[in-house]
Amino acid sequence: MRVLITGVGGFAGSHLAERLSKQPHTELWGTIFRDSEGDGAWATHVTLRTLDLNDVDGVERLLRECQPDHLYHLAATSNVGDSWNTPWPTLANNSRAQLNLLHVIYRLGLNCRILCVSSADIYGAITPDELPVDELTPLRPESPYAVSKVTQDMLAWQYFRSYGVAAIRARPSNHIGPRQTLGFVAPAFAHQIAEIEAGLKAPIIDVGNLTAQRDFTDVRDMVAAYEALLTQGVAGEAYNIGSGSAHAISELLEIMLNAATVPITVRQDPRRMRPSDVPVSYMNIEKLQSATGWQPQIPFEESVLSVLDDWRARVRIDS
Repeated sequence: MRVLITGVGGFAGSHLAERLSKQPHTELWGTIFRDSEGDGAWATHVTLRTLDLNDVDGVERLLRECQPDHLYHLAATSNVGDSWNTPWPTLANNSRAQLNLLHVIYRLGLNCRILCVSSADIYGAITPDELPVDELTPLRPESPYAVSKVTQDMLAWQYFRSYGVAAIRARPSNHIGPRQTLGFVAPAFAHQIAEIEAGLKAPIIDVGNLTAQRDFTDVRDMVAAYEALLTQGVAGEAYNIGSGSAHAISELLEIMLNAATVPITVRQDPRRMRPSDVPVSYMNIEKLQSATGWQPQIPFEESVLSVLDDWRARVRIDS
């Protein structure tokens, strides 16, 4: 089995590589955007190629060389907040990269199953009567990032319907865990707390909207779901991935503050507020569970504390 992971140096990609490296008879390939993204113990198990997936000729060369049986497309511009300031680069990058992969698979006639990873953000403005969100919920994206993910989802559907490309559409909830970069709520809190504990920052943590409730899933559970879907999911179908429950951002922060080694004051920062924000969202995952039997294993509090411990270790190294 030859497996290609785009964005293998990223948050989910590196965890997926670690997981798949333990599978017998699996040859792992992966793309990174910069050579520096190839650091980490996971990289010793992966044949790496540095590639901009917007380069269709480069994508074709890679797929001719690799000839993957399974392709996990995880490379993307993923910061929701930044997408408000860079709407076109977000839309262009996320749609073009996936389009190149799908079109080259079709053009070369590859017998390859591809997991196209969208986002729960595509559902957007959820109303209370629509909870938990299932795969038939209307798509009402509320950020440029979410629009880009709708595009990815629909491209996967179109290439399945038009050309028979074996594309499975994953719609994951927020994932958290070790190695998550800044730009997301859990590492934003954890980084500040770690710096405060190390004496590098005043004991004040700046926050945005704490009332929003989201479906958080540990990244290690998430990549297990990705593997289950690509091996057992039905081509063309869309599947939600999540814990099936919601946690307020304030709850996530409280877990970290209770674990902090020093007293910390919370301060609202208007710059961290988004132009629009869905109050509550969590996923109906019955379709995924019926297809694969997947169940999340890691408790929310354990996931949150793993983010804090990860950033404590990073701050110690940097200081």
